[in-house]
Amino acid sequence: MARVITFGEIMMRLNPEGYLRFVQADKFEATYAGGEANVAVSLANYGMDAAYVTKVPAHEIGQCAVNELRRSGVDTSLMLRGGPRLGVHYCEKGASQRASKVIYDRAGSSIALAKADEFDWDKIFDGADWFHWTGITPALGGDMPEACLEACKAAKAKGITVSCDLNYRKKLWTREQAGECMAKLLPYVDVCIANEEDAKDVFGIEAENTDINSGKLDHEGYISVARQIAQRFGCKKVAITLRGSISATDNDWAGMLYDAASDKAVFSTTYHVHIIDRVGGGDSFGGGLIYALLSGKNDQQVIDFAVAASCLKHSVEHDFNQMSVAEVEALAAGNASGRVQR
Repeated sequence: MARVITFGEIMMRLNPEGYLRFVQADKFEATYAGGEANVAVSLANYGMDAAYVTKVPAHEIGQCAVNELRRSGVDTSLMLRGGPRLGVHYCEKGASQRASKVIYDRAGSSIALAKADEFDWDKIFDGADWFHWTGITPALGGDMPEACLEACKAAKAKGITVSCDLNYRKKLWTREQAGECMAKLLPYVDVCIANEEDAKDVFGIEAENTDINSGKLDHEGYISVARQIAQRFGCKKVAITLRGSISATDNDWAGMLYDAASDKAVFSTTYHVHIIDRVGGGDSFGGGLIYALLSGKNDQQVIDFAVAASCLKHSVEHDFNQMSVAEVEALAAGNASGRVQR
């Protein structure tokens, strides 16, 4: 069984019931999640040995986050305890032409204030096969850019495959800050995950003849984006999610996987997705991609599995993708009817 380590921030998610707006809500539902934690949960659901690294406060709210991961089968033994607080994000689900909205309250969280030397990467990576992080982690500031760099260097020294989802968040840092920091980290990355917006915002690499807001996507433009990322930073593979936004409720969803060695790209089928909860959709793509690559699937099978996994996640409430390998493979094989399984 492959062992995967993910590193980042887990937060409390507070959202109004259903599709209520913040100003309508008199109560909020609490769950716990974060980009890299979501990936770890996907991998644990697929039967892999997934461990999550972060720092949470040593009180009951921190324990709630730990418990949420444990319930999903994630190894929490590497999580640090201490610091003042757990970050919070408020999530208002959009519908039809009303966009979803996220408000962060994460400043001064335990992981954001953690010091780089608190993480013993030699111990953390003992027996590991894969290391995954996202651009959200260095965007937290403080020592986190240094911690990410040390982690990447330690992983490469041990021959561990490194993946990164660019995950640009404009509420955490500027394009200039992101570009400067990520340019130092990407040379250590074997598998880069992005969408067209991330590549443009972080590195100024833009797909031609594409307008995500109108749903117009050009395949050749995305191959060019992936090729440029691979050539600039030495990534072996680049995976890009292709989201055509029809409305907040309905999207077209597909993906592409580019292989630098062969200079060839493969595309998945395109799914028309009616969205129940889109938060965590990109993370479920990353989890599916990592699982499929570690399982020895060929590139077409890899992108088909990853996109099917993330397509299904859009039908699941909250951040975690609660799907099995069998369910994902059934959709990837073409069983998209949604008929009752008896």
